[in-house]
Amino acid sequence: MVEAKTGAPGPRLSRLDTLSRIEGLPIIAVFAVLLALFMYTAPEVFLHPNIYTTFLSTLPPLILLAIGLTFVIGAGEIDLCFPAVIGFAGFVFAICFKQYQLSWLAVVAALLAGLLVGFINGILVAKVGIPSFIATLGTQFFWFGMATVLSGGKSYALRGAEETSVWQFLVGRFGDPSSFDWQNQISIQALWTALIGVFLWFVLNRHRFGEHILFIGDSNDVSRVVGIDVDAEKIKLFTMMGGLAAIAAMFLTLENKNYFGNQGQGYLLTAIASVLIGGTSIFGGKATIVGTVFGCLIIGMIEAGLVASGLTGEWVRTVQGLVFLAAVIFYLYMEEPQRRRALAARFSFTRRGAEEAGHRTDARAATAKSEGAKARHQQGR
Repeated sequence: MVEAKTGAPGPRLSRLDTLSRIEGLPIIAVFAVLLALFMYTAPEVFLHPNIYTTFLSTLPPLILLAIGLTFVIGAGEIDLCFPAVIGFAGFVFAICFKQYQLSWLAVVAALLAGLLVGFINGILVAKVGIPSFIATLGTQFFWFGMATVLSGGKSYALRGAEETSVWQFLVGRFGDPSSFDWQNQISIQALWTALIGVFLWFVLNRHRFGEHILFIGDSNDVSRVVGIDVDAEKIKLFTMMGGLAAIAAMFLTLENKNYFGNQGQGYLLTAIASVLIGGTSIFGGKATIVGTVFGCLIIGMIEAGLVASGLTGEWVRTVQGLVFLAAVIFYLYMEEPQRRRALAARFSFTRRGAEEAGHRTDARAATAKSEGAKARHQQGR
């Protein structure tokens, strides 16, 4: 118990309440439990470092998308367009890199393409007033169509990309890429993703932009009253999302050394699930990047872990859904003390009610027994 200098008792904090203040702790605990489980069920995979170096080269695009979506959902909005940004910006990068041999200018062109799409989304939502769900759904179809039309539905193989400075700087390996030792297979894109994630964590938690985003997520009207330019902040928000999707597109295209027109379509539900598993409120006003990152790690790890543990493919989605629900429920009751207390009170009431019912039953039985004894005694007399 904390006491003030006057000697008056302060509020008592339970151990769970204290632990719940650590950002992302519930989802970190879920991740640790799943990792330990997979280490037990598939030790030949999860007790060796190769699986983790694979994660470092496959998860960065998902993490970047989910971090950007954390800001969007934290603002009470949604972005369904980022898979199309991956397709469109990936095409811009591939055509500039392969056909025109523009190298670093291809990186700039792809980044500008993603920022442009995000800016248009922001204008549609903030200035035109179209709900973000409808606006970004429409632009998703449009930009996917543009990527298909411009590419002619063809894929582009980036042969020899690993010999360029762009590949080595963005997705290269810290060691010799031709070696199969795990130390030489750590991808540089994991480093860039970590740096971007740390920077955006400070933006969300220590910068005015992050504070404004969460204010907007609580209430647009209140945000305007306190002087926040809601329209400008939303345009910045969607523009940032487009830029992150463009970076993810370049990582994905360079890592695969190939461009596919539909390469972003598999990221929509997984990115949204990672954000919600991590603890960001779907209603806005609350967001956590730490939780989102561990949500991505869970999403990325669970399929490999289930297959390595011997489950067939048709069970993977079923178990993923169960883990998703369990993680969200666990997070809610760890992060929100009032829910935990209400649940404890409910069980306490039920247990107390059962005990009282048992006492009443015993009392009635004792009364009936006493009355029966009296009746027999009177008959005997």
